[in-house]
Order: sequence, then structure tokens, then C-alpha cells
Amino acid sequence: MPEILCCFKWLIDESYIRASSSGELDLETVDYKLSNYDRNAIEESVRLQEEYGGTVSAITVGLPDSTKGVKDALSRGPEKAYFINDDSFENLEPSQTAAILADIISSQINYDLIICGEGSSDLYAQQVGPRLAEKLGIPCISYIQKVQIEGDRIVAEKKVEDGIEVISAPMPVLLTVLPDINTPRIPGLKDTLGASKKPVINISKDDLTVSYEAKIHTNAIIAASMERNCQKFGSETEDIANLARALAKEGVIK
Repeated sequence: MPEILCCFKWLIDESYIRASSSGELDLETVDYKLSNYDRNAIEESVRLQEEYGGTVSAITVGLPDSTKGVKDALSRGPEKAYFINDDSFENLEPSQTAAILADIISSQINYDLIICGEGSSDLYAQQVGPRLAEKLGIPCISYIQKVQIEGDRIVAEKKVEDGIEVISAPMPVLLTVLPDINTPRIPGLKDTLGASKKPVINISKDDLTVSYEAKIHTNAIIAASMERNCQKFGSETEDIANLARALAKEGVIK
């Protein structure tokens, strides 16, 4: 029976973000949530366990005060969680997250299948899953919309530009799943209360054996702005020419 590990991220709920008068993002009053895509990863892990047996564990990297996120993940079905946390784990970029996860998974966790969301709701870099698989030395199949387990192999339907590609790979393997693979369940009161009783393995930065220097550095984050310059053009030949001249003047076309 497969040992399934699902990755998740606890992040800022974008619906609470506001822009200040200077154009910077105001994060003082934000709330946090489980990444939307990771809810699909957790749901698919639990669904596979319900169909094929085995175990489901969840794992995350974050700040020590992200315990609410761990509880949220556990309320969705996993039996236990690995919580890699430190005060310095703030605003990690994908290569750092993948390095930390790979170090702990390879040294402390048994697994047959790792499931990640397609991306995260904040950065949406789509890099953690493939980077993690590369560091663990296992196959990675991305953009999965359906998955089955046949013996010691995974059979997955991968969404590609002009259709569906069916791929089979031996376990252990890592999958990144699309949002349309399932509809995540909504935890009830019993699930939420039960999550508090599930084991959480806390792992500190001192347990890491690898370096994880950032490959990307963020200089600034500012809110998007829109300036409207309303001009009305008709459908006559001269109007279309005027439109082209107006676009060229703004540098949109040459």
C-alpha cells in the first residue's frame, strides 16, 4: 500500500491585500489561508488512500506561527504532518523551499508518492515540485488531471496543449496536479477538532544538512496600477488608421 506525502503552503490571503497611497502593498491586516492549489493536492492524496489504502502525510516549510495552516491541512484528511519551521523561513523562493523539503524528505520520511499543487497561490512559479523531484532523483509528472495506481506504478493523465497524454511511471514518483483533478472537501467541525489530535513532527533549521541560499532576490513589490486614456474610434477606414497611429504614439505597436 502506498505511502503518500502531500506538500502544502500557508500563505497570505490575497483578498485582504490593499494598496497604500504610495503604491506599496499594505499587509498589516491580512489573514492567511491554505494555498488553493495545495487543497487539490491534499484532496487527491486522501482520495487515493481511500481507494488504494496506504497512508497520507502532509509536509510544509514555514514560520513557527503557521500552526493554523498545519491544522487546516490535517483537517482535510492526512494522518500526520511534518512542520519544518524557523523564524528565518519567511518569503522563501522556490529553490530554497525545494532544497529544504528534499533534505528532510530524503533523510527522515518514507514515501512512494509525493503530490504537489500545480503552483502556489502567491508566486505561482510552478517550480517547487519539479525541483524537489530532481533533488530526490525521482520522476516528475506535471499538469495531472487524473491519476490511478496500478501495482507499483502510477498511471496519470497529463494535460498538454493539444490533448491528453497518458504517462506511466514506477514509484516513487512526484506529481503536480491541476485544480480540475478534484473538488476539495470542506472540513466539518468534527474534522477540525480531530485535526488537533493528529501528530505533528516539528523540524527545525538545525536539522537541515544542506545550504539553501536564495537564487532570486526581490527588490520591491508594488501594487499594479491602471491609467485610462479613453478615446473612441469608429469602424471606418480612417478610424482604424487613427487607432493605429494612437497605439504607435503610446509605444504599443511600431
